[in-house]
Amino acid sequence: MRDQAEELRMKMLRNQNRLGRSLAVVSGKGGVGKSNFSINFSTTLSGHGKKVVLIDMDIGMGNIHILLGKSVQYNLKDYLVGEQPIESVLFEGPNGLQYISGGSGLSGVMEWTDEMFNRLIEAFEYLQKTFDYIVFDMGAGATSQTLDLLMSVDDIIVITTAEPTSITDAYSMMKYIYYKDSEKNFYLICNRAFSDEEGAETTGRLKLAMSKFLSKEITILGVLPEDTVVRKAVREQTPFSILYPQAEITKKLKKIVYTFTDLEDALEATPKQTNFISRLKSLFSGRT
Repeated sequence: MRDQAEELRMKMLRNQNRLGRSLAVVSGKGGVGKSNFSINFSTTLSGHGKKVVLIDMDIGMGNIHILLGKSVQYNLKDYLVGEQPIESVLFEGPNGLQYISGGSGLSGVMEWTDEMFNRLIEAFEYLQKTFDYIVFDMGAGATSQTLDLLMSVDDIIVITTAEPTSITDAYSMMKYIYYKDSEKNFYLICNRAFSDEEGAETTGRLKLAMSKFLSKEITILGVLPEDTVVRKAVREQTPFSILYPQAEITKKLKKIVYTFTDLEDALEATPKQTNFISRLKSLFSGRT
């Protein structure tokens, strides 16, 4: 009994000191269903008992809140410019998911300041202590700030389709990140596949290319099918995983989440601790 009690106390202490892991959802090109995946993945992960916050990093042109059927009063930009505290830009979605909107309707490119960088890091430090996972839905295109964020996160989920251009762009994205950080952890998903075979061939080709040309092993999380319920859910502004729990795509998404959490739990069992914030500080300080 004494040994069991001691083990329980040690486990509770580890959980108190554990920082949430950060992951970015990216794609080499638009139109592959990245934001839809981010929402449904995060919602399902939250329903799996994890504390999850989803951040829309497409500042000024975000669509996370729209896909969730929400009208938000404040967004990430309001926090960055110092108009609102971080608590005011956090909103609740399905399954207890928390999310931060990137906002929409912003004209022009936002000019980042040192103060914005500092506020961003302060927010991430708070979120990392509060949530098990910080999921970044990355916007289209690349800026110095988004590239810094990609280089800092613990894990990267790459979304591709079976289209040749999407495969090529996904490989280019992973290759670019790999040359910046060869230790980066990649997860790969083929979305909108017309068959399991097509999806497996697509992910297999990318895995082989990364191994053959870069000597980098990546993890295939799974395949999500082309499914009409996705379009219906978008029109209803509700995640398909909530609106259609028995749909084939929802079942496969749940399997992907189970695979992901099993792999992440194995990573947490190692003594290596996430150093997301320290990497981010280092990269941002190098630009100031």
